[in-house]
Amino acid sequence: MGEPSSSSSSSSASYIHMVQHLIEKCLIFHMTKEECMEALSKHANIKPVITSTVWKELEKENKEFFEAYAKSKSKDERMSEEETNQMLQKIISDSSKGSTND
Repeated sequence: MGEPSSSSSSSSASYIHMVQHLIEKCLIFHMTKEECMEALSKHANIKPVITSTVWKELEKENKEFFEAYAKSKSKDERMSEEETNQMLQKIISDSSKGSTND
């Protein structure tokens, strides 16, 4: 329990969990992986490589979901950049308020 690295690994896990949560929000708004990477970089200061890595892991764990998501993406219209920015600001604001509940 009292391992020296446990606090850094738990903060890493917590960071990855937060990135996963934000990616899930991007999915709700029908964003592509690239749009999500750009949005999280711009609005949450998350490096695109981190978003990409977490997204890839989610794809591995949820193949059927992402296959269906890709098919539905080709049918949907994209949100405007302004709509996307507004939604992300709200998500990040809500996320930072709720992150102390763990």
